[in-house]
Amino acid sequence: MVALVCSSWLYLIVKKRQLIKLKQRFFEQNGGLILQQKLSKQENSAETTKIFTMKELKKATNNYDETLIIGQGGFGTVYKGILSNNRIVAIKKSKIGDESQIEQFINEVVVLSQINHRNVVKLLGCCLETQVPLLVYEFIPNGTLFEYIHHESKVSTISWETRLRIAAETAEALSYLHSAASPPIIHRDVKSSNILLDSTYTAKVSDFGASKLVPLDQTQLATLVQGTLGYLDPEYMQTSQLTEKSDVYSYGVVLVELLTGKKALSFDRPEEERSLAIYFLSFFKDNRLFEVLEKHIANEGNAEQLKEAANLAKMCLRLKGEDRPTMKEVATKLEDLRKMEKHSRDNVDSNSEETKFLHTMTSDSHNYDVYNQSANVNDTVRDHVALLDFDDGR
Repeated sequence: MVALVCSSWLYLIVKKRQLIKLKQRFFEQNGGLILQQKLSKQENSAETTKIFTMKELKKATNNYDETLIIGQGGFGTVYKGILSNNRIVAIKKSKIGDESQIEQFINEVVVLSQINHRNVVKLLGCCLETQVPLLVYEFIPNGTLFEYIHHESKVSTISWETRLRIAAETAEALSYLHSAASPPIIHRDVKSSNILLDSTYTAKVSDFGASKLVPLDQTQLATLVQGTLGYLDPEYMQTSQLTEKSDVYSYGVVLVELLTGKKALSFDRPEEERSLAIYFLSFFKDNRLFEVLEKHIANEGNAEQLKEAANLAKMCLRLKGEDRPTMKEVATKLEDLRKMEKHSRDNVDSNSEETKFLHTMTSDSHNYDVYNQSANVNDTVRDHVALLDFDDGR
């Protein structure tokens, strides 16, 4: 009996040691030592980035229950999880891959560990003692911007006000990465599916696996072309020179998606319409902007404001990076447009209240004149389309 207990005890000790060795091997294999070294060079990163245990994340996902999967792709699988403190999180489980994928994983942790911005998804920590590395993020409940604007049941219900706000928030995040982060960060894969929407539909830029930290003494980096077709900067594709203006081009495509409700690249469309950027620019050049805009946006939005937003998108899509605006300039312009939109909305509300007041104070015959005046003040966008004078030089 004593011998049986002793042998069982020895077996458990051996198994525990084997598990510890396996975890250590995975930790090193997943770049843990390199990651620790890089994080140690950054101020406050150790305080904000937690190293989770395999046991914690296994429990959080109920042993990676398939019913908790909220996203899948070439990068791996994302699970919804609940930590021991009842915080809901998103856990990204990478695919088993080569060394380059490990580098992307380390890169994402290093980049996100130094970012603190309301419109950038927050990295809570990672786990390195599993066969494949795991990243733990704040949970963003309303999916991606891509799903939001291209889902058939939603596209016609998203107001121009909401689209403009999302565009402005995304621009603010990218402006922060380019101008306020130290060193500056080029996202390198800006697209609508990498913009998440939280419970209030606030934009959160995500997926920094391909991002690059730019040395303070440089403005461009020679690198292998990486990104998503339909969003890739043509200048970057030709020269392999990555600059912050590559993000500006990709952002321009996202802005056009918000304006038109169309996908950046679709082989279901005729050949001349497959690339949204080219399709949009051809309509803009021919003074046919309102034909390409999403219908209810063209009807709902302020004509001058839509024209300005479209012109901004056109500037972002210029072939030469040096001719494009900076993300800081884009963010400033969009905030100005939001103020214009709010001012326009306030005026409409004011006119409406004034009309109601006059309605109660005047005769029926006089009311007829008041409503005619109100209608003249609040002409629809369609009534103004013919009057728009597009300046191709802008």
